[in-house]
Amino acid sequence: MTVGEWVAKSGRRVRDNGWSGAKQSAYEFYVGAWSNIGRRYNYGTSIWEDNWDICLVLDACRWDLIPELDRSYLTDQSKYSVASSSGEWISKTFGCRDNSDTAYVTANPYSKTLLDKKDFFLLDEVWEYGFNDDIRTIPADLVTDQAISAWNSGPEQLVVHYMQPHHPFVPKPMDEGLPRQEFGSQPWDNVWHKLRKGDVDREEVWSGYAANLDYVLEHVDTLLENMSGEILITADHGNLLGEWGMYAHPDWVPLPALKRVPWIKTVAEDTGSYEPVHSLIRQDKQIDRSDQLEALGYKWVLDKNLIQLSCAAYWTTILSMDKHLTYV
Repeated sequence: MTVGEWVAKSGRRVRDNGWSGAKQSAYEFYVGAWSNIGRRYNYGTSIWEDNWDICLVLDACRWDLIPELDRSYLTDQSKYSVASSSGEWISKTFGCRDNSDTAYVTANPYSKTLLDKKDFFLLDEVWEYGFNDDIRTIPADLVTDQAISAWNSGPEQLVVHYMQPHHPFVPKPMDEGLPRQEFGSQPWDNVWHKLRKGDVDREEVWSGYAANLDYVLEHVDTLLENMSGEILITADHGNLLGEWGMYAHPDWVPLPALKRVPWIKTVAEDTGSYEPVHSLIRQDKQIDRSDQLEALGYKWVLDKNLIQLSCAAYWTTILSMDKHLTYV
């Protein structure tokens, strides 16, 4: 949104909701200011700077969520992502390179406007046909099936982008079971917004977040046993749970607590124990991308032109304070 649109929207909020509306707009302004900093002073490690055959991207996975799970291949290794949101990550990861030998299997709907199928060995946009209305997201087992089939088609490298542990939390839903089509009218009514308002407990959110990671790793386990190659497990970004007064994963926010992600190297060995069910079969089911983005909580992000800041010295201070940030 433009500055004028934000001012008009803020006025309506104040009239309709009083102080709570003012706080909402102030929060948007604050996040927009941080995003403007990030557009000027960015950092992070691209997945292409490491060696791997298959890169598994766990959407919105904090690095410190990993120790909650028990898997032999999990480690506490981490690096900083190039991005703080999925759209930013996809643009930076695929936007300036030759992807003709790369297959990208993605459950994230930002691929629709940011990528072109003709630029890839294979671009399988699982979100186009795989959205599950019951869980209001793309199930991890479908992504695993499509990934195994894609790898068998012969690309030099494969990137697999799961939607989890990004909310909605599949095993422990915390969005009051709202059906997907109702999210357009309540774009802020998700678990991170509820946490910011104090409507849900932080420990409860962390438990649901970890359960969602465990859910997706069950299907990562299947993938690791039915493909062969060097594996990198990482995330496009993390989530803020109150660090510096922010929540979720707004665009271009350069806080280390948000950009620090798992960076786990392991090896997959095909045991032939599983045969993909879906095998790249496209379902005759059209999904409205705007509805999906709303269901996944993406539509509130401010336009980059909302705030204009210049603060190189301030950013240097922020980077130096990483060790003082609070992690769960």
